[in-house]
Amino acid sequence: MNERLLAHFAEQAGFCTALGSPFTGELVERMREDIIAGGPTAALVADWPGNPRADAVALRLTGAAHAGVLTGRDPALAALYPAHNPNWRMSEVWPAVRALFEREYDWVRDFIRSAPQTNETRRSIALLACFLTFARDWRGPTDMLELGASAGLNLHWDKFAYRPNGWSWGADSPVVVDTNWNGPPPPVDVVPHIRNRAACDLNPLDVRDDAQVLRLKSYIWPDQPDRIARFEGAVALARANDVRVERADAAEWIARKLDERAQDAATIVYHSVFLQYPPREARAAIAAAIESAGARATSSAPLAWVRLEPEGLFGGEINSARMVFDLVSWPGAERRILGYADGHVRRVDAAQR
Repeated sequence: MNERLLAHFAEQAGFCTALGSPFTGELVERMREDIIAGGPTAALVADWPGNPRADAVALRLTGAAHAGVLTGRDPALAALYPAHNPNWRMSEVWPAVRALFEREYDWVRDFIRSAPQTNETRRSIALLACFLTFARDWRGPTDMLELGASAGLNLHWDKFAYRPNGWSWGADSPVVVDTNWNGPPPPVDVVPHIRNRAACDLNPLDVRDDAQVLRLKSYIWPDQPDRIARFEGAVALARANDVRVERADAAEWIARKLDERAQDAATIVYHSVFLQYPPREARAAIAAAIESAGARATSSAPLAWVRLEPEGLFGGEINSARMVFDLVSWPGAERRILGYADGHVRRVDAAQR
């Protein structure tokens, strides 16, 4: 029995429930039980070659099940899912998911080869706090570079409407971002001047392709209609703005972009829940490229690195599920921690300024 695999499923079930998705939490627990029993879930993942936690194996499988619903592959299962059955029962859902895994083994196996890409739009509110903090001191033009951008839904973060408790920023928008915000608000009187935007991903999804949009949607937990609504609004906004994400290795792409960066504007490199996925060597190369460009930054062409990532990557508790959002700016290499959040930014604890 693969104990590491079972531990991952148990942990992920807890995470899903804690993040407000009892449906996904229960589904992952049923999958774990099926692995123990030697069922179709075991056949799909028992020989998983990598680290199941790092590879988010459980979420690959929940995505496959949801994709079976969204694509019309399994109408009977769709009738049991929360979108059509708000009073769902896992005792009815799980046998249908298990049957899908057994009947569509090859399709599911192929689906889970790719890592989940949620492109969670609510995370943009933590990034916004960093962007506004930087723009409070820099009023000139800014060029944005996003790493691990998936489908690019957060590229036009400044066109979202932010409506947490206690403050607001941005005009009306098809994407309304709220959260339980605790602590001081960011400088909401600031409006950054965004001149250019670019983004990369190792496996970008194209928002103009309906099939790829459905795949992206499949990773959103089905009993969270607010997330689904934000996602659909963000897709509409991305299509309206002709969003495009370059297919590239993040370390190579950012080194090239920073070597070519303009000297009459600020540059902001940013990412959210991305840095945990590249290999350690790639993370080091990304950091080295940014820090090298930072050493060359000037007061007329400053550089900022904005991050929303697991705190364990930056000196915090290594296995912490908490995210830290921070801003490192050059000249000066000053790091400012703006606050902490859960993985879906349902709650923010902003730092005192």
